[in-house]
Amino acid sequence: MKKCVVIYNPNSGKLTNRNDVKKIYKILENYGYDTEIIYTEYRGHAREITKKLKDVDLLLCAGGDGTLNEVISGNIERHKPILLGHLPLGSVNDVAHMYGMSSNTINNIAMLLNGTEKNIDVCLINDNPFVYVACMGAYVDISYATPRKLKEKYGKLAYVIYGIQQLKQNLQFYNVKYEVDGVKYENKFSFIFITNSNRVGGVNNIYDDVKLDDNKFEVLMCDIKNKMDIIKAVYYLKRREMNNIPGFTYFKTDKIKLEFEEIPPSWCIDGDELKHESKKFEIKINKDNYMLLPTKNIDKLFEKNIEDEENSNN
Repeated sequence: MKKCVVIYNPNSGKLTNRNDVKKIYKILENYGYDTEIIYTEYRGHAREITKKLKDVDLLLCAGGDGTLNEVISGNIERHKPILLGHLPLGSVNDVAHMYGMSSNTINNIAMLLNGTEKNIDVCLINDNPFVYVACMGAYVDISYATPRKLKEKYGKLAYVIYGIQQLKQNLQFYNVKYEVDGVKYENKFSFIFITNSNRVGGVNNIYDDVKLDDNKFEVLMCDIKNKMDIIKAVYYLKRREMNNIPGFTYFKTDKIKLEFEEIPPSWCIDGDELKHESKKFEIKINKDNYMLLPTKNIDKLFEKNIEDEENSNN
């Protein structure tokens, strides 16, 4: 039989009972996999487990977006990356929603095993991988600073509650020199968002045409000056294209270099904090990861659809 390992983060979500766990073993057995479930015990554990695995045909990440980040980070560090799949158990699950997955773990496994294998772009910020977003500015810490007890009690609403509490923060501007496609610029920004997703923070269709295999990512830099500008930006986002909003600077590229006048605060990458002591950042693409994905959104998310790839292999 083939070997499947499930890395399960019990802090991201709970498999409700023993029957759910038994169903996971059973469905994977039906598809020809001998399965082992490994529980994570601390932050960064999923990355360590992934790096050390041997003789594994399929690795399933059962957790939130941050757990998926850890698994992909460990996979990039392997000599031979493992085929991955994602089972969403977090609070927001932006990546899984983009892939077309549901809240039913057993159904998600079936969708993956009946899905297709795709090579996905993974972004790196100073060689730290992120799957769908790296951002910096006021309020971006909400995803990782919201107290766990609040999330356990209120779910997604916890982020809103904590966010309202943080509105007293003042917006800060950062002087940034940056280079995109060989052209150098300099400006002041209060927010920077680097994404490879059409969904961030539970908001769908932020960009019209995001592809996960085009060797590109989206860069959005904003000079929002006050809280009223945030409200205006949300209003414009629903009515205009991203590159036609006042105060927004937008690029689609495969590489960007940023240099800050002073060391900026932590970045938020895939919902977790990236601490650093640097003024300079380089963001680029890694192409080493292959994932099993449901067929539901393949045509929308990839440049080549399934039929094109099958034809090219014949």
